[in-house]
Amino acid sequence: MPDFSVIVLFLTATGALLLIPGPVVMYTVARSLHQGRQAGFVSTLAVGLGDFSHVLAAALGLSALLASSALAFTVVKYAGAAYLIYLGIRTWLSPDEAPSLTPKNSTRLSRVFFQGLWVSILNPKTALFFLAFFPQFVTPDKGAVSVQIIFLGCLFVGMGFCTNTAYVLAASGLGQFLRSNLRFLRAQRYFTGGVYVSLGLTTALTGSNNSE
Repeated sequence: MPDFSVIVLFLTATGALLLIPGPVVMYTVARSLHQGRQAGFVSTLAVGLGDFSHVLAAALGLSALLASSALAFTVVKYAGAAYLIYLGIRTWLSPDEAPSLTPKNSTRLSRVFFQGLWVSILNPKTALFFLAFFPQFVTPDKGAVSVQIIFLGCLFVGMGFCTNTAYVLAASGLGQFLRSNLRFLRAQRYFTGGVYVSLGLTTALTGSNNSE
């Protein structure tokens, strides 16, 4: 188990990183604006589960394998980018929604969950983030490295859930107000689709500065 001082330092660093909006934050915000608070919460749960899969991968050494294999990294990187771009294009091609103060569940929540899960799992930045970030807080003398990684990973996922929930609450509240505006309704799907496509392009073209 890491020392208390190490845990405090880890929480501080994690909090600072999670407050910086990244692909996952933008995805949950877009879902909240498009379908409301419930879809945003479902996306947040899915993202948390996806992040935990990366924690387990780091504990088992799979993240190291991913980083050392240029082919594996490229496949995951572009698979995630292609999926995000696909979501954006499909949103652009969907018909306009009728004005309503209540968000329309155009996508089943089960589908929203699996979309969020794959957005997180197929984000190579997350795997590389855990590979580069976690070792700084792991001390082999304090016990099994895998146990320490899982412990720290659970803290990370928990904090990520809290910050993403805050973004969902803010976005869904704003969305409820804007959905009463006809002009916003007409522009909403273009904005949402643009977010998805931008995430895909960002995932494909940029480095691994943030995991969230």
